[in-house]
Amino acid sequence: MKLHRSRRSGWRHGAPGRQGGVSIVLMALALFMLLAFTALSVDGGNLFVAKNELHNAADAGSLAGARMLYTADGSSVNPGANQIATDAAQANNSQNTPSEVISALRGHWSFANRTFTPDDSLEPVNLTTKTTEELDQYDPFDPFINAVEVVTAREQTQVEAFFGRVLGFEGYDVTARSVAYIGFAGTLRPEDVDQPIALCRQALENPDGNYSCNVGRFIPEGDQTGGWTNFEHGQSGATNANELRNLVCGDGNPNEMHYGEDIATNNGQVQSAFSDLYDCWVEATDREVVWTLTLPVIDCEDGVAPSNPLVGAVTVNIVWMVSNAQENKIDEFAPQQMGLGPDAEDVEWPGDWENTSTDGEARWDDFVDHFSLQNQNGGPADWRKMSIYFLPSCDYHEPKGQTGGENFGILARIPVLVD
Repeated sequence: MKLHRSRRSGWRHGAPGRQGGVSIVLMALALFMLLAFTALSVDGGNLFVAKNELHNAADAGSLAGARMLYTADGSSVNPGANQIATDAAQANNSQNTPSEVISALRGHWSFANRTFTPDDSLEPVNLTTKTTEELDQYDPFDPFINAVEVVTAREQTQVEAFFGRVLGFEGYDVTARSVAYIGFAGTLRPEDVDQPIALCRQALENPDGNYSCNVGRFIPEGDQTGGWTNFEHGQSGATNANELRNLVCGDGNPNEMHYGEDIATNNGQVQSAFSDLYDCWVEATDREVVWTLTLPVIDCEDGVAPSNPLVGAVTVNIVWMVSNAQENKIDEFAPQQMGLGPDAEDVEWPGDWENTSTDGEARWDDFVDHFSLQNQNGGPADWRKMSIYFLPSCDYHEPKGQTGGENFGILARIPVLVD
């Protein structure tokens, strides 16, 4: 008997071997993919933890550096801010390993461009010549140093690879970056401002919208100089005379005040509160030196009262006050001398003034001209009862509150993260 092997039969006899080889390859690929996914899951989670901890370190560093970016009185940039940022970042571990600091740099942050420009300048910018928008643009010749950037890493001590070693990874380099910005006071902490008086931004800016310290103003004058406030949000009208009297010459705002929110205001003549304020001024100055106060700034585009948006804070020098009973007694009560007190600001001061003429109007005209006291129309300030005459300060001011306000000369103490 002759046996025949069909081509079909021969193909069938070869199939199991070939299928076994394919299965091995598929199993190897599946094992490789399983290891890859395991590495991705385990090592990826580990990388996420390390990255998050590096971000925390970078945030801590940039915030610490920005908080100390200026000296305590705001008069100059702190040359040690970069080191403060470095130390704060290194104090934060990443998986029990001190965070490496690649760089810690002071410089300029622009909100318009969302960019940070390193700049090691220590010179404070002249805030009184620029708007908030102008300060946002980086000027290499007159930079506004307003931010600290910190970059942290795990490079010398890499993030450990677990299953990734199977794929040839010994460890992973990881970096994180943070920028903290310190601008102008917008959130005011309790007792950051001194008296229950709110000044209008319109009385502090020149026609170009710049904060100006070259012209003095007085309250009340029109509806865009200022008014009383009880510092409180969520109310309309600070009309309670007893409430205002309790705040006059006290400790300042009892509660935190928030930029962008309305505070209760009153543009009326609250005689009892003014009388207390006048007495406090006389006691503090003997009517011979300026009285330096930090006051809240409100937007008065629609007038003063019953409430106005808080937009910042400003330091001013009170140079004179006229009580209700002095309206027709200018010869007796017009100023005769005015100088700087121990707490007064000393930059751009026009110089001490003295005039002992018996003619009160002549003394007043000379006083007004010397200190450039003007009304809203640009004319000389007139003698008026229950008025407060002030000079916006050109000096740098002790930082106050949290970043968020606009440029009225007072830097914030508390920075914010921006990138």
